[in-house]
Amino acid sequence: MTDQASEATAANPAPRDDWSQLMALSQDGDQAAYRKLLKSITPYLRALARRAGLPPDDCEDGVQDVLMTIHVIRHTYDPTRPFTPWLVGVARNRLADKRRGRARVWARETELTVEHETFVAAETKGIEEAEDARRLHAAVAELPAGQRQAVELLKLKELSLKEASAATGQSETALKVAVHRAVKRLRVILGDEDR
Repeated sequence: MTDQASEATAANPAPRDDWSQLMALSQDGDQAAYRKLLKSITPYLRALARRAGLPPDDCEDGVQDVLMTIHVIRHTYDPTRPFTPWLVGVARNRLADKRRGRARVWARETELTVEHETFVAAETKGIEEAEDARRLHAAVAELPAGQRQAVELLKLKELSLKEASAATGQSETALKVAVHRAVKRLRVILGDEDR
């Protein structure tokens, strides 16, 4: 093939009638023709995927599967025959495989609905979280001063042991002990309501 013919093929958009020619050229190693062919057939393949009954989320995956298959088996195309029936056959088989695979997934999945949610409304979740926070702050307020200070600095304000030690003047070990005792006490205070 001459360079002029290759440039002419690359310059003009390929109508469906030229797909056979583009495929034959790509089999001969013309990368520009192959790229043009793939770009040209992609919208057609998307339409086939939609007609095959694939959900919109899976259509693009199906098209990519078909394009990959064409790439792998392009040597099996006979340039003396029309390209479109060959393309449709490949696409039909790959899209059917995709549909069957999707059906297997659907058979194992259960769609989550509103009935599956523990709390439907976001306001309900906010109310529960606010109630939990109120109970926690009330329980922390019941702690002895040293334990309360250790919990506030290390757990609520999330300071490091060094930072809390510098702020309180207590040793890191004393702060660890205070937090440990405070957590045990908070479990007792909150435990009756939670269990």
